[in-house]
Amino acid sequence: MQTTNNKMQVEIWSDIMCPFCYIGKRHFESALKQFNNKDNIEVIWKSYQLDSSFPELSNGEHNVYQYLASRKRISYEQSVMMHNNIVEMAKQAGLEYNFDKAIMVNSFKAHCIIQKAKELTLGDVAEEVFFKAYFTDGKNIGNNEVLKSLGKQIGLSETQVLEGLNNDKYGYKVKQDIQEAEQIGVSGVPFFVFNRKYGVSGAQPVEVFIETLQKSFEDWGSAQPEVKIDGFSGNSCSIDGKCH
Repeated sequence: MQTTNNKMQVEIWSDIMCPFCYIGKRHFESALKQFNNKDNIEVIWKSYQLDSSFPELSNGEHNVYQYLASRKRISYEQSVMMHNNIVEMAKQAGLEYNFDKAIMVNSFKAHCIIQKAKELTLGDVAEEVFFKAYFTDGKNIGNNEVLKSLGKQIGLSETQVLEGLNNDKYGYKVKQDIQEAEQIGVSGVPFFVFNRKYGVSGAQPVEVFIETLQKSFEDWGSAQPEVKIDGFSGNSCSIDGKCH
């Protein structure tokens, strides 16, 4: 699909509380750096929520280990082991995960701010700030004061953060992204759509992203083809709480 600024689109559905989404972001960025036509790529971040029913504020009742154990019906020890494996994967991507510090809250408000940031071409910066805040720094992304501070890191004023939180249109955009994901068959994130033609699911190796960038760029300019979800499948988190 050719956009008004004459760049090929790569759309990424992601939840900032999904551990594989941050890893997938790093792998994709590494691929993009090696891609000769990277200046002709437009990255568009799309909102997705793995658990929209989670409380907006945390009372400390849940930690990530207990939450996953409950959702997957496994032991607490098994959950810790699974998270330790993800920590090692993150290290390989140059990321630091501190699950012991993670504060589990509903990610909806953060997504609203990301939608506001996208209007100001700060979508990628917003994703990075929120990923680091949640996985590395243990910030409470459901707390409005924390959100104001993170907004400043993104490049937003306090007024702009409050607009993202209080203007219904940003919440509507979050829900639109989630609905669109359902329409094209996305059941887990991260999910990458290249040129509305090729779908890549999960935190794939850098080489897979390079290959898909090259293939989709060659096809760029075709008239809005359907998304093909028969590409690659890797580590991702599904809406039923399963990460695999």
